[in-house]
Amino acid sequence: MTSSAAAQTSETTLDIAAMLVDRARKAGAEAAEAVVLEGTSLGVSWRLGHLEDVERSEGRDVGLRVFMGKRQATVSSTDISEAALGPMIERVVAMARVAPEDPYCGLADASLLARDWPDLDIEDKSAPPSAEQLAALAAEAEEAALAVKGVTNSSGAGAGWGRSGVALVTSAGFAGSYAGTSCSVSCSVLAGEGTAMERDYDHASARHRADLDSAAKIGRLAGEKAVRRLNPRKVKSQSVPVIYDPRVSGGLVGHFAGAISGGAIARGTSFLKNEMGKQVFSREISVVDDPHMKRGLRSKPFDGEGVRNRRTPLIEAGMLTTWLLDTATARQLGLTTTGHAARGTGGPPSPSTTNLYMEAGCLSVAELIAGIRQGLYVTEMIGMGVNGVTGDYSRGASGFWIENGELAYPVSEITIAGNLKDMFLNMTPADDLEFKHGTNAPTVRVEGMTVAGT
Repeated sequence: MTSSAAAQTSETTLDIAAMLVDRARKAGAEAAEAVVLEGTSLGVSWRLGHLEDVERSEGRDVGLRVFMGKRQATVSSTDISEAALGPMIERVVAMARVAPEDPYCGLADASLLARDWPDLDIEDKSAPPSAEQLAALAAEAEEAALAVKGVTNSSGAGAGWGRSGVALVTSAGFAGSYAGTSCSVSCSVLAGEGTAMERDYDHASARHRADLDSAAKIGRLAGEKAVRRLNPRKVKSQSVPVIYDPRVSGGLVGHFAGAISGGAIARGTSFLKNEMGKQVFSREISVVDDPHMKRGLRSKPFDGEGVRNRRTPLIEAGMLTTWLLDTATARQLGLTTTGHAARGTGGPPSPSTTNLYMEAGCLSVAELIAGIRQGLYVTEMIGMGVNGVTGDYSRGASGFWIENGELAYPVSEITIAGNLKDMFLNMTPADDLEFKHGTNAPTVRVEGMTVAGT
């Protein structure tokens, strides 16, 4: 899709953004950029055979950032009436005149701006679902979960749909817009009785309704997972291999992304700040960020500054190849933006990932677990005990104990600890990568972690 085609699909929001930039320049701003975000969502919740709630929201936010030399200021508003916009524009220009200087602020260089971009197929053009249709999906999910033997109660099921649009205009010559949809189904149930109850859930989301897993499958998996967790045991503290289920392995990739964010590197607050060009992961591992993935949950045709974005290998055969940069952090580091700027309406951009994933390995999950005499298979993480400066890692966990290469029984009230630098270097991926979230990883095995139990 070219930028002119995008303009035709969202002419109103682009006109608003262009008007804001033009009026800011006339009010004295040396440069300006405006972003307009609009969204519509519809969601239902369902529990024990009854509709509990229906929520619908519609909104539009505008953000305007202006520059006076090396000074910048940002304002945002949900009111786009003339009575609100006039004073808002005057106010932000006045703010920029007295703001402290920032030697790294400014618009992206015009040579880096996107001029055309591919059709990512992230907007489902079919008719939006009604509240009744969403309620039927939630009811189907809960019914399937309650049908699983051992499930005794429901925490509820839900279904939702949404559409969001983005329009961005800068005085450096960029104008572009895009829209995307999302749909989801979730279910959470309990198994067991009295004080011996366990809860679990399942969830699925997709850009197009046709790609969404069936509600019955979501419910059945939620029920089966809850039943599997019944009668958990505790284990003694020891050092063992830990297997991360795909439901939680993406968190490890997320910790890595935070450590290579341009802001953390520029501040010197990352445990990977001195590792560029070095082996950070085992050689079996590659990590990719791909904003142009067809129907990807976080796909976008250009970044939050209008810069060209592209599929970017972050880790190749274990080697760290790049930081995640927007324009400001790139200037601070003496580099060029990598097209990872993301933004809302209330402040300047900052680096962020899109469709981030660890590539699949060659071993099956069974092969990954085979040979483990004693170990832990993690299905749920609790808390956020991760130190981004040192890499120290300590989080609550539950899952299943591994004995002689097989899952033996459920376990809970466990803490797993290590250091992310060591964990990355001692990590092996399985071959079961699926794209179910914005950040994904296959099942992974990490050697020599400390498991703290009784």
